[in-house]
Amino acid sequence: MGNKNLRQFKDRVMKANGYIVDNNNPDYVKYEVAKEQGIALKKGNNEDLTSRQAGKVGGSIGGSMVKEMINIAKEQMKK
Repeated sequence: MGNKNLRQFKDRVMKANGYIVDNNNPDYVKYEVAKEQGIALKKGNNEDLTSRQAGKVGGSIGGSMVKEMINIAKEQMKK
């Protein structure tokens, strides 16, 4: 999957999960998810975050993407 296709995939998954996707600020979703989790993610260096906090942010986003990829694979297997 090329960078453009990956970006479109991520955008589609995030929109489907109710997140705002801003093409001018593609990282916005990370900060929105972090805020929902009560994690003080900021632009630049976040070395003060624990692994657990960073994982909550990435896990929420990545988990949605993995679920969607599994659904796509299941649909393709039916063909």
